[in-house]
Amino acid sequence: MKRIPKFIYVLLICLISTSGCDKGFEKVNTNPVLPTSLDPSYLFANSQLTSAIYTIQYQAEIVQQIITPFTGVLEGGNHNVWFFANNVGSAFTSLYTGPVKLLTNVLHQTKDDPSRSNLYNMARIWRCYVSQVLVDTYGYVPYFTAGEAYLERINLPKYDSDEEIYNDLIKELVDATNKLAATKKIETNDLFYAGDIAKWKKLGNSLLLRVAMRFTKVDPNKAKQYIILATDISRGGLIASNSENAFVPFNSVFNNPNASTFQGSERANFYLAKPFIDYLKSSGDPRLNVIAVKYQIPANPIGTAGSEDTNPEHQQGMPYGYNDATISSEPNYPGKIGAAWKYSQLNRKTLAKIDAPEFFITLSQTQLLLAEAAQRGWITGEAVNYYNAGVKAHMGQMQQYDRSAFISEELQNAYLDSNPFNPADALKQINTQYWISSFLNGSEAWANFRRSGFPQLEPNPYPGADPVVKGDFIHRLQYPAREISVNADNYKDAVARMGADNMATRVFWDAK
Repeated sequence: MKRIPKFIYVLLICLISTSGCDKGFEKVNTNPVLPTSLDPSYLFANSQLTSAIYTIQYQAEIVQQIITPFTGVLEGGNHNVWFFANNVGSAFTSLYTGPVKLLTNVLHQTKDDPSRSNLYNMARIWRCYVSQVLVDTYGYVPYFTAGEAYLERINLPKYDSDEEIYNDLIKELVDATNKLAATKKIETNDLFYAGDIAKWKKLGNSLLLRVAMRFTKVDPNKAKQYIILATDISRGGLIASNSENAFVPFNSVFNNPNASTFQGSERANFYLAKPFIDYLKSSGDPRLNVIAVKYQIPANPIGTAGSEDTNPEHQQGMPYGYNDATISSEPNYPGKIGAAWKYSQLNRKTLAKIDAPEFFITLSQTQLLLAEAAQRGWITGEAVNYYNAGVKAHMGQMQQYDRSAFISEELQNAYLDSNPFNPADALKQINTQYWISSFLNGSEAWANFRRSGFPQLEPNPYPGADPVVKGDFIHRLQYPAREISVNADNYKDAVARMGADNMATRVFWDAK
């Protein structure tokens, strides 16, 4: 006969005599060392960490910087196809279950607490960043009621229009940045600046500049209005040095989201794309030397990959238009070494480190946007000066990945001397440099490419591309399958207002 555990007797007695057993029940069943609430500053820090998302599968491939030849589960922007709902929907899922939910909670906890007003307004600013990425990727998305499933029991939020969201982003950024105050509590758990309010004001204004620039094709007057406001020095200024870049400093425990692609099991499958390598080579760009490498045994882990060839002249990007079965027919096919091809890969000791920082908003991007604004006559200052500062800033940013990626000022100046700013070709030059400056920030590189039309890339020639984008570029990603089935009514309403849920439908600022 089995012996009945003692706790079963206790439970039975409690059921028979509830009044006796529930006395002190809450106290007994409360873990004395487990917090019943969490300081919202920790939630905020987690929202910053989880804002770093994987953008290799589509975004970086659409703008022809990184590529894999494979079909199947790795397929996406490499072949201009919809494949695997988790691929197209990864940004949606990652951002809503991570930073959107966390930031909504932070806002809820701090909105009526004057002592935490800085945290409240920092969260507003960062929610604008996350929301902009979502809009730029999918178009219509949940915004005004997003993240409120627990707080307001809104489990199936409606989709708001992309333009309506953008207008609110401007309002939020202006107001939140204005209300930051160095005289109030400093939130030191902040991963970017340890709560430095002067830097947060610069971040808020730099993000406002980015948001305003998206209106250049659809409403240039609005773009100019808010660019002028963003650059108003009395409001705190813009990011002014690489030390003020907004990024997550990953480490050996918390790895960069691209780490598994470049260092782990996928390391033999991804390569630098031919258009990206060719442009850097043709312009004699010193960044190529720290970005690209050919390993002796590229399929092996870094410790056994053998010699590393970083000579710019030897680098070769993988072309578009092929898959793993047809790539050997490419005219300049270099062959394979074991399980990997002999095309250039991202350097695993610099930009592809497992603890490589993830950059969100940088000095280089900010200066290049100012260069375009100046070229359009919307702000004072010489476009050439902003342009040169933006190019040099990104070259200087390389050493924030690793000290070995240092590019001397002499090399920076030599590059600008060899590739001088040409006012007649200004928008092309500025936005091609923005493409380089946003390398590994796939969401922003893709967004600015759609907005500006630069660099002048050839459409992906893959013969099996989705018919709606064949001969063109992907303009948005489709919603994840789970959203389509679970939030069906709101999904259908969004599609009815926005247009077809396919990769050819354009975000409102992406006008033809």
